[in-house]
Amino acid sequence: MAQAVIRTAQEAITNAHRHAPGAKVSLLLEYQDQLVRLTVTDTGAPAAHRNESGSGMGLVGMRERASLLDGTLHAGPLEPPARGWAVRLELPR
Repeated sequence: MAQAVIRTAQEAITNAHRHAPGAKVSLLLEYQDQLVRLTVTDTGAPAAHRNESGSGMGLVGMRERASLLDGTLHAGPLEPPARGWAVRLELPR
């Protein structure tokens, strides 16, 4: 499980750097009785610096990794008025 959390954090940070250069990135790791949750958020990038290119395989790999451990992965834009993106991995303990 630890390796899945580490790899997901690495990929989410890489994606933030690639798609929102200059954005601030935050990681939150939570342990609960039945759940481990990793949340990686970024503040987004100015439109002039936004990079939308990419194969999309990073998110696919993160979802597959989560699924293999009976977990879930959610990724998408933050709710307005916040700007940025969030990746949330949840794995059963």
